[in-house]
Amino acid sequence: MQTHRYLDKVVVITGGGAGIGRRYAHRFADEGAHIVVADRDLAAAQQVVSELAALERQALACEMDVTDQAAVDAMVSATVTRFGGIDVLVNNAAIHHDDAQLPFTAEAIALWRAVLDVNVIGALICATACRAAMAGRQASIINHSSMAAWLGGSAYGVSKLALNALTVGLAEAFAVDGVRVNGIAPGLVDSETSVAWMGRHEGIEQALVGHQIIQRLGRMDDLADTALFLCSEAASFITGQTLLVDGGYTRKAF
Repeated sequence: MQTHRYLDKVVVITGGGAGIGRRYAHRFADEGAHIVVADRDLAAAQQVVSELAALERQALACEMDVTDQAAVDAMVSATVTRFGGIDVLVNNAAIHHDDAQLPFTAEAIALWRAVLDVNVIGALICATACRAAMAGRQASIINHSSMAAWLGGSAYGVSKLALNALTVGLAEAFAVDGVRVNGIAPGLVDSETSVAWMGRHEGIEQALVGHQIIQRLGRMDDLADTALFLCSEAASFITGQTLLVDGGYTRKAF
């Protein structure tokens, strides 16, 4: 049964053109929201917008790199012009390089910088740019983390650990504007990116799922349900938290 908890709310999703971001777009639209799909791939963003048209919700596609301040500012301006403000920002855009691992090497420096720039600085740029448009609307920001933050050993994990700390800092800084900031840290889920990653590492799915308390592959809807809760009135006393949605992987004794 649809509740339309987000009727006419405005939800901005970075990296919304595919995978988890696309699923967030559909689920928030199902709940009555208008959606801004911000993605480096404009064609992908436009495809999602066309899908949402069937739900009779307004949607806007924006070509945007989260590390490009001018592009982010342009997205915010277009959103405010179209919808009047922003109620939810999902900082979902991220990159992952398998070669950016520890031990740190000279050859990996560029990869580490790229991962940190998108996954941490990009989230900060987007949150800061959206702040004024969110003030006074009882708005929420979701920073998309990962269980990799608890595991270490890669630029991706380090970036997500930093993002968790940024979530706390933003929650404190934005509280004066009535904006709550929380994080979602997925485990292994059935997203396009994860499926492709598992395809490059034989046996990894079985090994990871076998270590979980809940022994199944996570679903993108597990994440979307968490986001819908955290951004709702039901979570109005929750801020500065990063919630692990990993089937208990990081809580099971090794």
